[in-house]
Amino acid sequence: MDTDRTREGLPATGAVVPPLPAGTRLLHIGPHKTGTTAVQGALFAAKEEMARHGVDFPAHSRHPIEAVLAACARPAMMGDPLPTEKHWRRLLDQVAATGRRTSVISSEFFADAEDDATIARIVEQLGGDRVHVLVTLRPLARIMPSQWQQYVQNGLRLGYEPWLEHMLRRPPYDRPTPSFWRRHRHDRLVERWVGATGPGRVTVVVVDDRDRDALTRAFEALLGLPGGLLRPVPEAANRSLTLAETEMLRNLNREFRGNGLPEELYSKLVRHGAIAHMKNVCGPTPQDVRIRTPQWALEAAAGIGAEAAARIVGTGVRVLGDPASLSRAPASGGPADEPRLAPEVAAQALFGMLTTVAATNGAGKGRTVHRTSSKELVKVLGHRCLKRLRLR
Repeated sequence: MDTDRTREGLPATGAVVPPLPAGTRLLHIGPHKTGTTAVQGALFAAKEEMARHGVDFPAHSRHPIEAVLAACARPAMMGDPLPTEKHWRRLLDQVAATGRRTSVISSEFFADAEDDATIARIVEQLGGDRVHVLVTLRPLARIMPSQWQQYVQNGLRLGYEPWLEHMLRRPPYDRPTPSFWRRHRHDRLVERWVGATGPGRVTVVVVDDRDRDALTRAFEALLGLPGGLLRPVPEAANRSLTLAETEMLRNLNREFRGNGLPEELYSKLVRHGAIAHMKNVCGPTPQDVRIRTPQWALEAAAGIGAEAAARIVGTGVRVLGDPASLSRAPASGGPADEPRLAPEVAAQALFGMLTTVAATNGAGKGRTVHRTSSKELVKVLGHRCLKRLRLR
């Protein structure tokens, strides 16, 4: 095996990746936790420069999530507004406006399309035989902890090991998160999309976590872009939560669900308030306890990954990178230490929630929270609390 070529995100044979034909509509479907946010940030940041090389990024935002959820007939995140067909039609119009130029559309939520008819309709509406599907994959063992904490950010109350028990040991493995295997039984995901395009119009990129630039280089090669044009964009808001942060949120989810509060409140105050502010202000530290996967789950994930890799290769799609790596698993590292949440992290989460309340109630005279001083926000909140106390 030519390991240098593999590390560069190229086929193990060492062959150079030829660019896709001009006019291709490259559809990146994820799935989740395979570097999608980093790719979307790099593509969006280089939008104007790519256009000068004949490649368009038609979406008006980094990630057109509402449009894709509508296309796949999937619900929104907990408490968020329901996506409509109008969102999808707007994206289709933006894609159509690229004409005969090459374009790239990226969303991990395309992986949530679960039936053949939906996938066939998406491919046809995006350009039919002009569509080339790109799937990015990582070892399942590395995806599981990251995906669990993401589910907690959407209201999950189950701990990590009980969640693993449900996903790996309790048939039919579809509770409490039915989307997990729809996204991450990777062979079946590839097979569903091959059914709509044929194997000649599907490329699988196996992500190498040791080389963070390999994924963007694969996109550059497929799109015929100069090397180094796509560069990573720091995205603190999308970092994974630490174990302590996730456990804090999981306990909050229990209280929230147990008291029957409206989901819109969760979206506004918790996900877009407390969590978003905490992520942006507090980064992980070396002292944070990481989410550890038990050895039995690592071994189960490796077995599933090996089976998936063999079936993917058997479909005849082009595979960039080493498919054998999908069956590799890191060592569990022994029992985890007790997670402890730093007081300043808890304070930032609470402050994020308070600033969202203040902004919702008109603090800052129409300005966004980030443009309103902390002193002014606290003053507004204080006045409101006093007013309510007087009314009582």
